[in-house]
Amino acid sequence: MLTDTASVGVLVVDDHAVVRRGVTAYLDVLDDVTVVGEAGDGREALDRLEALAVLGSPLPRVVLMDLMMPVMDGVEATAEIARRHPEVKVVILTSFGEIERVNAALENGAAGYLLKDAGPAEVAEAIRAAVRDEVFLDAAVARRLAQQMRAPQSGLAVLTVREREVLALVAEGRSNREIAAELVISERTARTHVSNLLGKLGLRSRTQAVLLAIKEGLVKPAG
Repeated sequence: MLTDTASVGVLVVDDHAVVRRGVTAYLDVLDDVTVVGEAGDGREALDRLEALAVLGSPLPRVVLMDLMMPVMDGVEATAEIARRHPEVKVVILTSFGEIERVNAALENGAAGYLLKDAGPAEVAEAIRAAVRDEVFLDAAVARRLAQQMRAPQSGLAVLTVREREVLALVAEGRSNREIAAELVISERTARTHVSNLLGKLGLRSRTQAVLLAIKEGLVKPAG
């Protein structure tokens, strides 16, 4: 259970009402998570966020986002949320056959992903990880994505020793605060190292960094 907040607001986005209801049902039993709304496509999700912003109401801290939806799919919606509301984390709900779209969503700022057949405990942990600025990856999808990922031509050789240490900790799912504590540096310095290594490797998110670390053998996907 989270300790830094009373409740995490979550917006559930999926074009199938039965999926939304199912996710909402098992999130409703969690003391530290509150479903603040549902949306049937990416456009509706953006409209809900914009309406809250205009009213000055708190935005949900996490959006659980389907990928295959009409009007606006999850890839485009993720990019727009990252651009307009960077404080809102997007966790992708995906099926195993949507690997290419998962890649696109990660490039557009998704914080993690899990399969639609995940159990309540996994969904809850993905939400909590996103709030902690950590990465939650379904292990089976992570392996497939890591195999397909194109590593930079110079590999990890472009990184300093400290940046490699930071990358390994990022790949273990550590937040900037936890990296700072582990390496006895400030949180700001940890954040700078993460930003620098992402830039050197041509990556846009911590999630992509985890996949590269898996591909390069620094860590193994859980499960």
